[in-house]
Amino acid sequence: MKTKNRTLAFFDAKPYDRRSFDLANQDFGYEITYFDTKLNSATVELASGFDAACAFVNDTLDKHVVEYLAEHGTGIIALRCAGYNNVDFEAAFGKIHAVRVPAYSPYAVAEHATALILTLNRKIHKAYNRVREGNFAIHGLVGFDMHGKTAGVVGTGAIGRSLISILQGFGMKVLAYDPFPNQEYAAEKGFTYVDLPQLYKQSDIISLHCPLTPETKYMINETTISTLKDGVMLINTGRGGLIDTKALISGLKSGKIGAAGLDVYEEESDYFFEDRSTEMIADDVLARLLTFPNVLITSHQAFLTHDALKNIASTTLNNLKDYFEENRLTNEICYQCQSPCPKDKPVGEPCFKGPADHSKK
Repeated sequence: MKTKNRTLAFFDAKPYDRRSFDLANQDFGYEITYFDTKLNSATVELASGFDAACAFVNDTLDKHVVEYLAEHGTGIIALRCAGYNNVDFEAAFGKIHAVRVPAYSPYAVAEHATALILTLNRKIHKAYNRVREGNFAIHGLVGFDMHGKTAGVVGTGAIGRSLISILQGFGMKVLAYDPFPNQEYAAEKGFTYVDLPQLYKQSDIISLHCPLTPETKYMINETTISTLKDGVMLINTGRGGLIDTKALISGLKSGKIGAAGLDVYEEESDYFFEDRSTEMIADDVLARLLTFPNVLITSHQAFLTHDALKNIASTTLNNLKDYFEENRLTNEICYQCQSPCPKDKPVGEPCFKGPADHSKK
């Protein structure tokens, strides 16, 4: 059933977004207006009068933006991503709802993390460039057997679990950390939950798959890097703010960190998803990272598969359909407790997963 005369302001629209959403929208009939620009305080007026605003990871939904949206007719923010650290929950509480896409494809991100590991380990990126130039020498391309090594996976949601299965397929021992460990699942799948200090100390490869929260911001910092196993490989396909990048650079320079694969960067919004090939990189920290031969950076593309794009579009539009037609908030992020709410929570009902008393917020 198609929706009736509902308008959607779609920000930071790329060609692949338009294709996937236009195809999915054939079943919904929204009036989608695509904006190339990111959503922030300078562009929020473009959304005036729209029923919904669709945002992505590098859009800025701060106090000004969410209050402007609420005051100018927008009832819901549809995040077409899993993360929600870019939303000001305090400002949004009681004014506007937000929904997300919690599980578009855990396999896409886990497989990309694996690709970063394999590429860095076996120096595939360097070998590719050599052979293209007619250089078939293999010195400097020595890697290590992943079989028998120890991987540390931080965060055992759907993505973390998918990566654990992949790494176990290589014959790796897996240690995991999660603030809410599922010991029964771990016993069934054959990995071990440990605390972070133990994971840092014993892992040959560490991969981050946790959300960015006040507790996890800069979890990889100067102090924690000093506790890592010498020559550790660090992979981040989560959020850039999980790593203190200056501390990472110091760790790379000292050799404490043997390699780093990053699909995210804490100051990525001015560069990632954009073509800056004809410009100088003004971000000195990012420019320094790019000089390391043992650092591989991709532009927040871990999610980018046909399957994931299809799921993102269909879930986002279904979230909106539930809100507009069913008076139901599927995949809402609760402003009271700043965590995902139970599926199919009716609009306006308090979150029964969060604190018992939301009235003080």
